[in-house]
Amino acid sequence: MEGFPLCGASFAKPSHSASFPAAGNLASNATMRSRSKRNTPSSRDQNTTTRSRVREQRQSKKTRSQRSRTGATLPCNETFPIDTVMERLRAAAPTWNAPVVTLMAKQNRSPFHVLLGCLLSLRTKDETTAQAVERLFALGETPETLARVPLKTLEKAIYPVGFYRTKARRIREICRLLLERHGGQVPSQLEALLELPGVGRKTANLVVAKGFGLPAICVDTHVHRITNRWGYLCTRTPVETEFALRKCLPEEYWIEINDLLVAFGQTICKPISPRCSACPVHEFCARRGVHRSR
Repeated sequence: MEGFPLCGASFAKPSHSASFPAAGNLASNATMRSRSKRNTPSSRDQNTTTRSRVREQRQSKKTRSQRSRTGATLPCNETFPIDTVMERLRAAAPTWNAPVVTLMAKQNRSPFHVLLGCLLSLRTKDETTAQAVERLFALGETPETLARVPLKTLEKAIYPVGFYRTKARRIREICRLLLERHGGQVPSQLEALLELPGVGRKTANLVVAKGFGLPAICVDTHVHRITNRWGYLCTRTPVETEFALRKCLPEEYWIEINDLLVAFGQTICKPISPRCSACPVHEFCARRGVHRSR
């Protein structure tokens, strides 16, 4: 056996013919090692320096993340003619299909209807969502009545929406929490809505805007994609887009921008091969990320 592994190293078996250094050489080597130790930083100092650098990098990353969430450094093109663009989208919107949650809000549905309707619409086509919403609220229209509906019955009512079993469990849990924490009412505060299971910023903002008519910006994939494609914003995520819009979008457009851009994105400004020839605002668009259009 020539050698054996030990902690990742291989040590050779010593030869019987190996020679050993003289005593004088040993003393000289010891002196050199001693001087080297005095001139070289200790491993403890090196570890301390490394830890300090790691802490600085983590703090820098944390600071950048906090700035992104608050919109402190998010760019916004202040020369973009947002007023003209919104006016043109409003004029063209009647020819597009409105989002299902928008239609629910126009029917004077309660914030509870908007909340569950938005929850069901996630990862689901509008046609499927509309039918599921009607079947669900036929079972009950308040948290108190829906909380008593068996889970299997809820699942059957909302099928075939995406992830219907998970959404049925969340509906029951939301009803329970609304009864326990909010007296059976949907809260109008964004922070309180975000505490409900399955409710993210998109859903919470939509409830605030459509359920209560309060200023809020609901940012989904359409709003994020289109505002960046226009060149109005330059953001990486929907959350960054929300905070950037809060900073630069006039408040009069906060509630309606989601309605307009969802319908616009589904009809004209599609993710792949948008219909630029039919776009009412094509002359203002920077066409960022557009490689092929119609």
